[in-house]
Amino acid sequence: MRIFSADDLIGPIKRMCIECNRVLPDDVRVRLQALKEEEDSPAALSALEDIIHNYQLAEESQMPICQDTGMALVFIWVGEDVFLQGDLEAAVNEGVRQGYTEGYLRKSIVSDPLRRVNTGDNTPAAVYLFRMPGDKVKVTVAPKGFGSENMGRLKMLRPGDGVEGVKDFVVESVKLAGPNPCPPIVVGVGIGGNFDKVALAAKLSLLRETGSHNPDPYYADLEAELYDLVSQTGVGAQGYGGRSTALAVHVEALPTHIAGLPVAVNINCHATRHMTEVL
Repeated sequence: MRIFSADDLIGPIKRMCIECNRVLPDDVRVRLQALKEEEDSPAALSALEDIIHNYQLAEESQMPICQDTGMALVFIWVGEDVFLQGDLEAAVNEGVRQGYTEGYLRKSIVSDPLRRVNTGDNTPAAVYLFRMPGDKVKVTVAPKGFGSENMGRLKMLRPGDGVEGVKDFVVESVKLAGPNPCPPIVVGVGIGGNFDKVALAAKLSLLRETGSHNPDPYYADLEAELYDLVSQTGVGAQGYGGRSTALAVHVEALPTHIAGLPVAVNINCHATRHMTEVL
């Protein structure tokens, strides 16, 4: 049994909050470059070139990729052979507080959804806790801007709507989002579970390597089909048309009730920021 102090999360989370907002992950860079090479719309191509130039400038100057430095989403997997000691959420929030303050990142969190008073340090973070085998602790920080988060949708389909109903809902969601989430986007799709589990599945799908495939061939094929359908919407990079609407479509499926077919769509902008460390 390994004893792990929650306070040991503070430094890594601080560092990841800063770096996530300044350096675009390699998997996202690869997909942006691939879209640039495939795009034949002059307006969309110009938008993609601007996006690539922007993340290059951000890394060179150590400035945020986007002015919306997001709500800090922190996903933690604790090994089954780990005894976690201390206040986990307090440690996470201290790491976020230090990262957003010392990194001069925009503070975007209000303490109450209606009274709208800014907390001043981008806390509290959204913390997700899971178990995994082994004696390690895995931490993923994924700052989430609300230009994309606001475009999320959830619908309780009927079982008879089937896969065609799911496809229609995903494509409709992308069309309704239009340029608002700063495409090309990553489209996270959750299918099954219940009202809350399906939303989490959609969000977790965004943590996958951008453009990776579901290990189940059925859902890998569905991802490919949805990607083609989304590319045909004509939204395009930054809403300028063309085929570059999405970097990827990721699908995660869960067992569900015989009377239900929940589906959720969670969208990430082109600055799909994420970073993982194993401690």
